[in-house]
Amino acid sequence: MPPFLRTYLTPSATAVKFAIKTTLAMMLALYVALAFDVERPYWALISAAFLQICPMSGMVVEKGICQLGGTALGALVGIFIMALFAQARLPALLTLTYWIMLCTYVGSLWRNNYTYGCLMAAVTAMLIVVISSGSTPAGIFDIAVARMTELGLGALCAMLVSALLWPSHVGTHLATQADTVINEAFTHAALRLDASDDVTAMQHALRGSLTPLTVLETDSQAARFEGPAGPGRVRATHVLTRRTLRFFATLQALHQLMLDHADRLAPHSIELARRIAQEFRDAEHVKGVTEARAALQTLRTHVHTCDEPTSEAPLDRRVRLGLRETIGHAMVMLDAREAIAHPSRHRLRSTPLTWHRDHLSAGINALRSGLLFALLATFWIVTAWQSAMIAMMLGTLFSAFFASRDNPIAITMMFYKGMLAAIPSAFLFGHVLLSQVNGFPLLALIFGTPLFLGLLGATQPATMGYCLAFTIFNILLTMPGNGMDFSFDAFANRAVAVVIGLTSVVMAFRLLPGPGAKLRKRRLINAITRDINDLRKRATHQAETRFSGHMADRLLHLAQHDDLLPEEQRHLFVLGLTGLDVGTAILRLRDQLDTAPHPHIREAHAHLLRTLANGFEAGANGRPPQGILDAGQQLDDALARHDNVTGDRRVLLKGLVERLDLALERLARLMAERTT
Repeated sequence: MPPFLRTYLTPSATAVKFAIKTTLAMMLALYVALAFDVERPYWALISAAFLQICPMSGMVVEKGICQLGGTALGALVGIFIMALFAQARLPALLTLTYWIMLCTYVGSLWRNNYTYGCLMAAVTAMLIVVISSGSTPAGIFDIAVARMTELGLGALCAMLVSALLWPSHVGTHLATQADTVINEAFTHAALRLDASDDVTAMQHALRGSLTPLTVLETDSQAARFEGPAGPGRVRATHVLTRRTLRFFATLQALHQLMLDHADRLAPHSIELARRIAQEFRDAEHVKGVTEARAALQTLRTHVHTCDEPTSEAPLDRRVRLGLRETIGHAMVMLDAREAIAHPSRHRLRSTPLTWHRDHLSAGINALRSGLLFALLATFWIVTAWQSAMIAMMLGTLFSAFFASRDNPIAITMMFYKGMLAAIPSAFLFGHVLLSQVNGFPLLALIFGTPLFLGLLGATQPATMGYCLAFTIFNILLTMPGNGMDFSFDAFANRAVAVVIGLTSVVMAFRLLPGPGAKLRKRRLINAITRDINDLRKRATHQAETRFSGHMADRLLHLAQHDDLLPEEQRHLFVLGLTGLDVGTAILRLRDQLDTAPHPHIREAHAHLLRTLANGFEAGANGRPPQGILDAGQQLDDALARHDNVTGDRRVLLKGLVERLDLALERLARLMAERTT
């Protein structure tokens, strides 16, 4: 069944509750705005709608705080600009353009609802400067207060309805996402450890785990606003993110060895990997967390006792150690899931993720927003068309709002189609029928009908863009208020302005898109290589915190970028996993050998770390790595001559170096294939 038919013929209970809650929040905001006779009540409706998109109480509070904070900052900046250039419109608009660019730039670097706060700071300043052009100082201040009142009213109504009607909490949402992450990750692990060649099934399980992991990491910050247990959930989320990605990196390395070099491994190791794969299948969905953790602990002990210290096969020994590490990561993932669901009973310690910030993409987004606003402002000045302010507002709002999204052109086109569907709907419900209404109850019934229908489909990813745009543009094209103008001329002007504004956004993204796949890959290689090189220069604890935080955030974005590429061109996530694997190995080597007493050992150790970093850079650019095995042999010789390192540790070290060399060679082949 097509998504739209499924949404409206068989709506889920969640979708119906969301539509009812959001419609009630908007109608409450409209009623209060009409009662207090605010200038533009429709801004209160839009404010309530945006806050209810994620209806969990913590998210509504967080987004409300960011919205109010951004609105207040934008109002202060708007007043400041008009204080300087009250009688000089062009300098005022030029300064406003720079402010919009700054807000877009900062919003593109930040995450979560802080981006929304930057957006509101840009839009509020724009409204004050444009609307108050030619006003007195007192009038400018009144306009700023009015904008803050309208947006604040919508935020308060959204928070009130969210807390009283079918309240949902971020903690429950995070626990559900964590379950999905672990279940899909265990499915992926079972396929990897079985040495399966079913790439489609593995990719499906991988995306099934990474998508909720991205949602989990993004939404976890809102848990801080849900009582004292919130920070514990945030820390547990960071642990789950880090461990899941290390879990995937270890699995990829093991899968490559078992698939490409099975003849170099003992049959017992292959059989052990398959037994662990079966245990992951049993742990997924079937067992509870406690039972699954106990089973994995037993299996980990079995793997440890099966190891043969006298074995002369370093690669085989390294595979068995990798299997133990995989089980260890899985156990920590289960602990993190319990800490998310029950933070008072399970507490984990973790440092925050260090965000990967792409300044080039942020600069392009800022330039696009500034140029678009300047173009629409010029159109407004030249035509002296009052409705052009709607086009300016939409251009500023959506060029910044979509800039930080993956594939913004596709999202903008979805909004464009939703806007076109809203034009006849707004004319019928917002003008033909609403013009016959007398009293708020009938107004809410008629005007709320298209809003409810649009919100009913806003919970499904396949229809969200269309339905959310349908709802927002019904509000903008109707502009409900105490002194509504029901003339066709006013409606036609607004419709044309809306089309011009959103068309400008579509053209801006097409003419000035973000970095392409090749540039993104090159910048990614440079960023990961730089982080791997930094691992040798910083203190171990500081280097690990910074590297793991950067890589966790970066890998989540790489997974989203890979989803936009055809199946045969996906390689960015594998590149990131290999970088994480190499960086983790460097940190492990530093833990073991940084305090080596003999200078020859320290020199050979530093040479190996440099060779690994250079090998990753070479492999990422499609060139075979050079000198890794030789550097590993030099370190082994230095340890044999100048330290009392046990033979078992040296065998494991040889296996690690050999495994990394094979992984980087395979990465080089993959990158060469993808770039030809």
